[in-house]
Amino acid sequence: MTRRSMVFAILVAILAACTEQPPAEREGDKPMTENMTPTPHDSRKLEIATFGTGCFWCSEAVMERLDGVVKAESGYMGGNVESPTYEQVCTGRTGHAEVVNVTYDPSKITYNELLQWFWKMHDPTTLNRQGADTGTQYRSVIFYHSEEQKKAAEASRDRAQADFRDPIVTEITPAGPFWKAEDYHQDYYRNNPRQGYCRAVIAPKLDKLGMDH
Repeated sequence: MTRRSMVFAILVAILAACTEQPPAEREGDKPMTENMTPTPHDSRKLEIATFGTGCFWCSEAVMERLDGVVKAESGYMGGNVESPTYEQVCTGRTGHAEVVNVTYDPSKITYNELLQWFWKMHDPTTLNRQGADTGTQYRSVIFYHSEEQKKAAEASRDRAQADFRDPIVTEITPAGPFWKAEDYHQDYYRNNPRQGYCRAVIAPKLDKLGMDH
């Protein structure tokens, strides 16, 4: 190779190196930008449980204090009217029960442990009534979301019967649509601790269960 050819080859190589795309910008690749920074993967597998124990203000106040419960929402289930209002449910004619929809982490609290709290937090032997609250909307009910939950609920009910003199009347039935209650019902006790019902009913219940207010 002549000296002139060698110089030409070197210049071509330098030019090619300068114009080559960096690996991240080649076709088929995308550069990592600030907006594309991967977020840590949440490996928790959350599950849902739905319970009716009378007034949902009480149910929510208890469930949201349990370690492993990610979210507890007040709402309605088991009726025949879509998007029912609180006023409609209170008539007892829609078929809905006041319920708490519980999102929980089964690695921290199991469904059976939630069931144990369910039996402790209300009287499952009074039909369509909890204390002064009467009507089908206040019935004791477990809405199951799987066959496993159904079997667990039935077995738990049979074990719990030993703790009650009167027969348990709790309804165990498939879950239907959950209609979230109006915003002012959510976190009711937390937002209204001085309200009469909260002071007379919910606070003593939390005390009885050994829970902080």
